[in-house]
Amino acid sequence: MHPPPPGPLGDCLRDWEDLQQDFQGIQETHRLYRLKLEELTKLQNNCTSSITRQKKRLQELALVLKKCRHSLPSGAEEAAQELENQIKERQGLFFDMEAYLPKKNGLYLSLVLGNVNVTLLSKQAKFAYKDEYEKFKLYLTIILILISFTCRFLLNSRVTDAAFNFLLVWYYCTLTIRESILISNGSRPDGLMYQKFRNQFLSFSMYQSFVQFLQYYYQSGCLYRLRALGERHTMDLTVEGFQSWMWRGLTFLLPFLFFGQFWQLYNALTLFSLAQDPQCKEWQVLMCGLPFLLLFLGNFFTTLRVVHQKFHSQWHGSKKE
Repeated sequence: MHPPPPGPLGDCLRDWEDLQQDFQGIQETHRLYRLKLEELTKLQNNCTSSITRQKKRLQELALVLKKCRHSLPSGAEEAAQELENQIKERQGLFFDMEAYLPKKNGLYLSLVLGNVNVTLLSKQAKFAYKDEYEKFKLYLTIILILISFTCRFLLNSRVTDAAFNFLLVWYYCTLTIRESILISNGSRPDGLMYQKFRNQFLSFSMYQSFVQFLQYYYQSGCLYRLRALGERHTMDLTVEGFQSWMWRGLTFLLPFLFFGQFWQLYNALTLFSLAQDPQCKEWQVLMCGLPFLLLFLGNFFTTLRVVHQKFHSQWHGSKKE
């Protein structure tokens, strides 16, 4: 090999030779990386298929155990309970294992991202993503506070209002995507406390929908009769101008309203009790109990005030007559 010529060209040639040696090392490292990546992919597929098979067998075993529980002798009850606990513990272990394995996206992520693998394969990566997610919420919350303050006190423009509303929509849509990615990486949206409160909350939601239907029926009936009598404007609601015949519907509705409001209080007390449970690790349990308590206080005393005002106005109306 000829020696490099002197001058700047020689320096460039020597740098190129150094780059060539480094490049050969990079090629070898990349080749090893691709081999390891193929091995990793095979291990992931083998592990996923093995977990799927054992989960299926566990489900079959749990079903058989459930069917034969009532026919077991008294001495075997303790062993059956122990086996059931072990099955549940194994299912929890599989959940932790699957958090580090690629999985198919759920319906929402599939619609938004397609079939893109969003699984993070190390604890450090998961922690970093979770930390970035919390910082994202903090920064956007500060920005939203500043913009809402500006729109409320400094600017009165449809353009800034529209920008603020667009930012709100974008923020919450982005949150749902990020939270879905967290769930795909093993974040638990439900836990022991959630399962303990789940049925009570769903029952309350069904009852609340039923009461809202009764309220709609009462309000629409009052509005129709007022319009038929020609006493109110077409778009009026029945807050003022209370008539004696309205008591018939209201007295029927009030027990349902008060029952639902005391159910809100019961929800708050249940959540406060769960927050004191030694197994409760989530701060959200206590924070969810506070809104239920505020809802009860606001709804209960508002209902009492409305009833008192309407009763008072009706009594004065009958006294004038």
